[in-house]
Amino acid sequence: MSKKEIYEQKAEALLEPIIAENNFELVDVEYVKEGSNFYLRAYIDKPEGITVDDCEVVSRAFSQRLDEEDFIEEAYIMEVSSPGLGRPLKKEKDYKRSMGKELEIRTYRAINKEKEFYGILKEYDESSVTIDCEGTEMTFQKSDIALIRLAFDF
Repeated sequence: MSKKEIYEQKAEALLEPIIAENNFELVDVEYVKEGSNFYLRAYIDKPEGITVDDCEVVSRAFSQRLDEEDFIEEAYIMEVSSPGLGRPLKKEKDYKRSMGKELEIRTYRAINKEKEFYGILKEYDESSVTIDCEGTEMTFQKSDIALIRLAFDF
């Protein structure tokens, strides 16, 4: 297991009781390097949406737990936020919640000269996703998908 995965798992374990206590959902945890900085990010949600105050409550409690455990070697910036409108589907619960909804799928390589697809989520399993693109079913291997999220119109 990589250092990144270890950090993300430990951070998730620290976050779970904080999230449960506040009746939120932990959407994702990521440890990434951007430029010269490392970031530990927690994305939280609730049915009516996350507020700045919600993020602050989790951030304060999470920061205290991180200071106590002190398992990350490098200096890093910790952030707690909403996953936002462009929330990618990553976990089983994300796919389950999105059944019957319109998705945007971007692939690494072109399929029939296209890399961007929109359609209604019909099926998914561990390795594939099937959408209905205006009456035509298309199945994508998850390993070929660069991005998958709910489609949204402005």
